[in-house]
Formats: sequence, structure tokens, C-alpha cells
Amino acid sequence: PGMAADLQPPNELLSEATTYVLVKNEAFEAIRMAVRKDYVACRDHHVPGPITIQCLKGWVELSVDGETHLLKAGQWSYVPGGVSHTIKGVEDSLLLLTIMFC
Repeated sequence: PGMAADLQPPNELLSEATTYVLVKNEAFEAIRMAVRKDYVACRDHHVPGPITIQCLKGWVELSVDGETHLLKAGQWSYVPGGVSHTIKGVEDSLLLLTIMFC
């Protein structure tokens, strides 16, 4: 608690970025997610609680319940709990994904 996490190290290449869990407890999970160009993550995935996705770098397609949206660096999106979603890299990207546990 209280420690700063560097989500975008200045010398990190997106092509070499890794995915890792920042914190997970009984209330939520925060994940720094690297998504490579053309990679499909979370295909038709759903979780009981709501999620938020913030694009830190790059550009992804976010499909929510069959409708596709573009999410670019600096943009944020919300997916209600139980709703199917897919994330696909349009280019190498870095996301902050937060899952709330209900």
C-alpha cells in the first residue's frame, strides 16, 4: 500500500513489455497488460464484476457484447459485469485493466 508503480518505464519497448498483476485483494484486481499487435486477449471473456480498461500506450480494439470500439492512448472504457468482451491489439499496446469483485 502506498508504493508507486511505474506503469510506463521510459526506456521500455512496447514490443518487449510484459503483463503483470499490480494488486489483487478481495475487492479488486489491477493488471498492467501488454497486448501485441494483432494479438487477441480475453476472447469473448466475461467476469462477474465490472471492469475498466485504460489505454496507456498504443491502440486496441475493444469488442463489448459484439460491438467494436477503438481505444487509443489516453482513453478509458468501462465494461459492466457479466458482459462478454474481447481485446485485440491494433498496434503494440499497454493497458491498465481493473476488475472489481462483487
